[in-house]
Amino acid sequence: MLFTSACSTIVPNSGGPVASPRPASSPIAEQAARPTPATPGTPLPTAPAPADATNAAGAGVIAGPDGVPRGLTAQNAARALVAFRLSCPAVMRRTDASGLTQSGDWDVACVAARDWADGDAIRFFAEQFRTVQIGDGRGQATGYFEPEIAGSRTRTARFSTPVYGVPNDLIEVDLGQFSASLAGKRIRGRMENGRLIPYFDRAAIDGGALNGRGLEIAWAEDAIEFFFLQIQGSGRLRLPDGSVMRIGYASQNGHDFVGVGRLLLGRGELPAGGVSMQSIIAHMRRQSDGGMALMHENPSWVFFRELTGAGPLGSLGVQVVGRASVAADPAYIPLGAPVWLALDRAEPNGLWIAQDTGGAIRGANRVDTFWGAGGEARAIAGGMNARGAVLLLLPRISVERLLAAHHGGG
Repeated sequence: MLFTSACSTIVPNSGGPVASPRPASSPIAEQAARPTPATPGTPLPTAPAPADATNAAGAGVIAGPDGVPRGLTAQNAARALVAFRLSCPAVMRRTDASGLTQSGDWDVACVAARDWADGDAIRFFAEQFRTVQIGDGRGQATGYFEPEIAGSRTRTARFSTPVYGVPNDLIEVDLGQFSASLAGKRIRGRMENGRLIPYFDRAAIDGGALNGRGLEIAWAEDAIEFFFLQIQGSGRLRLPDGSVMRIGYASQNGHDFVGVGRLLLGRGELPAGGVSMQSIIAHMRRQSDGGMALMHENPSWVFFRELTGAGPLGSLGVQVVGRASVAADPAYIPLGAPVWLALDRAEPNGLWIAQDTGGAIRGANRVDTFWGAGGEARAIAGGMNARGAVLLLLPRISVERLLAAHHGGG
């Protein structure tokens, strides 16, 4: 996700918002972590996925090795078990769009997880799950983290970038209610003259489309930092008195996410292999408009709510766990499922739990790894882009049913 994105302080004047090329206070040093190379796994041989596949079942599923993947460590398994246990209440209620599991499939593993000792987590995953490969098994992992930026609950000359709550005129429509062929698809917009039209995009919102409506829940100091916080979907605002306000995703304006990193790469403004959150921020700060024009090429805008309990929260509504949670496309990876990564970069390799989704995370074997908060998490996530082999761990009852359907001609 960070490969495809990037921000500056907005100071209002009579002509609308203007971006300052530098924040009001010194930003965190921008340097992506140096990757540790690793030998990627080899996907299992299989036929090409059908071009019209829309979920994991349609892309093709083959059984992988029985037992846990080789290389799973006790520490990694323990973190994954903690994340899996947190997911269980939501997973047991959720309808799986991937076509891989059915209602009740997760119950046995979730009941077992409640009292299973974290120190014996390798045996838990070995007994409760079996590996499968979706499609060709070739995957990609990027990274995200929980950023902390300077902010305030009130607007001042220093804090002038609005953090908006959800507008009351933002309408979300479940298209599946109108046609079975559109099941799972949603659009967002607003009403104008009796017609549903697209909601305000980023440029319109920066231009004042939401001014005067009392939607601000806080104000950020640096618009570049806030732009990246929107991409992450949650974060922390360090307030002037030293306290922290946590904010989390509440909704989005309905416009597709456009990765500005990909735009800069395509234009030759950043070198191949040199695109990271850190390099994009440095590029934006060099622009005379502080990167405002580039930011507006990503029309997506995220609305927030204040978090007062555990956080940050993923799409399952449960707390995501640093170095254990990934965002995935639920059409291909059931939320709650363990995911094994064997990639060409060592840092993300191991077992993760799918607990979140992301606007740029689409398709089979595509994940966004969550690294927690702090400088190290920022450095690793900001430059994360690894490729290799991906396996899912599914409840044994699910795999048995999939194998039976395959041998029966399904």
